[in-house]
Amino acid sequence: MRKTYILAALTVIMTVGSSCNEEWTDEQYEHYISFSAPLDDEKGVTHIYVPYSRTDTTGNYSAGGEGRSNYQLPILVSGSTDNTRDITVHIEHAPDTLEELNYARYATRTDLYYQDMGAEGLNYVSYPETAEIKAGENQTLLELSFDFRGIDMSDKWLLPLRIAEDPSYGYEAHPRKNYSEALLRIFPYNDYSGDYSGTLVTNKVVTGYNDDGTPIETSESITKSTIRAYVIDEKSVFIYAGIVDEDYTDRKTYKIKLTFEGDTNGAVDISCDNAEEIGFELAEDVTPSYRISSSMDDTRPYLEHRYVIINNIDYYFNYIPVEGTYIRYHVEGSMTMSRDINTQIPDEDQAIEW
Repeated sequence: MRKTYILAALTVIMTVGSSCNEEWTDEQYEHYISFSAPLDDEKGVTHIYVPYSRTDTTGNYSAGGEGRSNYQLPILVSGSTDNTRDITVHIEHAPDTLEELNYARYATRTDLYYQDMGAEGLNYVSYPETAEIKAGENQTLLELSFDFRGIDMSDKWLLPLRIAEDPSYGYEAHPRKNYSEALLRIFPYNDYSGDYSGTLVTNKVVTGYNDDGTPIETSESITKSTIRAYVIDEKSVFIYAGIVDEDYTDRKTYKIKLTFEGDTNGAVDISCDNAEEIGFELAEDVTPSYRISSSMDDTRPYLEHRYVIINNIDYYFNYIPVEGTYIRYHVEGSMTMSRDINTQIPDEDQAIEW
């Protein structure tokens, strides 16, 4: 009798086990189509870093010339089983979603709105209307082609895309918006752009002048933890003067251009297109310079730490809070950018750990 019970129990266990195994061969979810564009911050956008110019291994331009580049955006088929059919995914521009985002984040502050890189009449980006996912594959890459020549990065450029749906397409876009839509904040980069430490840059208010013309300054200083340098071209970037950043209404007025001579070290030419308007002046007898250095990580030997150090920053400018008044600042110091690069990855834009 005891043997009979044991055999019966084993039969039940084997049946249940077989049932579980068969269950996992069935689709557990849905084969939704979505972008791989995880959100980077509380503002609900995805930061995309693209080389200002795409070059090949020999250093020649590989995407049409200086200022032209590309980025491959992944499109995925979700689910617990492999995709078994060819799927033609349709891509569309989503300006309505950008409008919703802008109003949700900034309400009536239109000066802070993201600008639509894909708007009609602009030639900064192009992409195919469809992308093919082959049977047996669960993803494909959407080729985004960029032409950054003449772009003004004081505009907050964003590319809004959507997985288009139609019963005739034979697929279903992911029901969650942050999967079926991509809000791509585009940042072209060169060797000198990125986030610099601003803790060694002082911003002091000029309260008057001595008889010999030297400025009288406050002892207190305003500092910014981070100073972002935005691309202008292959050898130039701009930063915002002093305390100004991209959340200022009049930020375009306070763009300070930095042009780098040489390849890894040399002089830095600092200028301002609105010098007369904001009273921009370089300090006398000071030559701004830079150098690029690198070192390998002590514990991860494949990781390169690359540093761009800009020394002898020294200039004056007027911040104009309201028309007819101004506050004169003296900006002085040095700033350093650190960029971590995984040398095991051949494509540098994928190798950089942003």
